[in-house]
Amino acid sequence: MHRNHEGEVQLPSEVRPYVASNGIRIVSANALQSSGDQMVNASTVLPWLFATLGVPAALTGLLVPIREAGSMLPQAFITPLVLRTSYRKWVFIVGALTQAVSVGAMALIAALAEGLTAGISILSALIVFSLGRCLSSIASKDVQGRTVPKGERGQINGLATTAAGLVAITLGLGIRIYGGQDLSNVALAWFLAMGAALWIGVSLVYTGIREPQQTAQNTASDIDTQTANTFVQMYHLIRDDKPFRHFVTVRSLLLVSSLSPPFLVTLSVQYGAKSLAGLGGFIIASGVAALIGGRIFGRVADRSSKWLMSIGAGIASSILMLVVIAAAIPKVLGDNWYTNLFFIAAYFSLTLMHTGVRVGRKTYVVDMAEGGQRTTYVAVSNTALGIVLLVVGGVSSLLAMFHLLLTLLFLAVVGFVGVFAGSRLPEVSKT
Repeated sequence: MHRNHEGEVQLPSEVRPYVASNGIRIVSANALQSSGDQMVNASTVLPWLFATLGVPAALTGLLVPIREAGSMLPQAFITPLVLRTSYRKWVFIVGALTQAVSVGAMALIAALAEGLTAGISILSALIVFSLGRCLSSIASKDVQGRTVPKGERGQINGLATTAAGLVAITLGLGIRIYGGQDLSNVALAWFLAMGAALWIGVSLVYTGIREPQQTAQNTASDIDTQTANTFVQMYHLIRDDKPFRHFVTVRSLLLVSSLSPPFLVTLSVQYGAKSLAGLGGFIIASGVAALIGGRIFGRVADRSSKWLMSIGAGIASSILMLVVIAAAIPKVLGDNWYTNLFFIAAYFSLTLMHTGVRVGRKTYVVDMAEGGQRTTYVAVSNTALGIVLLVVGGVSSLLAMFHLLLTLLFLAVVGFVGVFAGSRLPEVSKT
């Protein structure tokens, strides 16, 4: 990894000799975590598992909101606890182990239960999983900001995404080759068990990171930024900090690439996708997108994370518009191989753009703040986004009751507005 001297001097002296080794460990841990995410993906694997277990369709619609909002909403409440921790890596490790236990529970449920009981039990485990991800999300960005210099953080995120893409491709091919057309609950239970093992690996890798100890003075200062009511604190921070408010607004408008994939998968099923657009096909598509995007977008984020977010959302919205137009014109799409290929290509392109938006967003918020402020920014922005996600997700689900095309059109329009708002963000990534 290239070491940026100007950025390196911003780090405490005790961690400067370990920049390279810390970077390797962060990449490895993030890659293992992202690989585990593929095995418990709320947009692909879990919906297929629900169908296999005979879970009522109404519960399937709760997977993505619980997975995403559940990891965001509690962050402002947990932040004071994190700020009292001298070494933030231990917070991340607790989160990783929590995710390992919850995914292991999902594997047992998949093997032993079915129907409504299985659905409620897996959703309960998913809530615990999201809480574990909440801890890891708060800590990971702060650990990265305290151990890796500015100008190299985007490459860290990009390399981790690339490594996860390789695992996703292997997993998808395995499902396509050995899983057949009908996946059994036992096979999916084994995949979930593999995911639990990956999170144990994440915690082991993270223990070796050399992190500077937070001084008592800084810790007290960080804690003083917290108010008794975390939602009041969120309100004041968004009201008084204009750059941060602008970032939260833009991030809220860039949900197009994260909320639309499940609806695209559902639409493909409605058009008779059974083979190429099966579970393995979608996982392969997301893996290839991560492999390509992680390699490209990491360096782009270090040059301008704001433009990466905006352009990625704009292309994602354009893809959704293309899908809406194709589906609205009679006889353009049907139950045939090229329709299946069309949906796979659209899913791949959308996931590729989501990779760029995610890498850009993570890099932007880390570069935007320093010290304890970084932890607060991450937690408060994620809590605010959890609320926005529930609102936008609720509107999207309501529109989907009438027609999926209305949902895709709504998300596309929101994304286009986000492109305009994102172009007005200040540059923070240049050293």
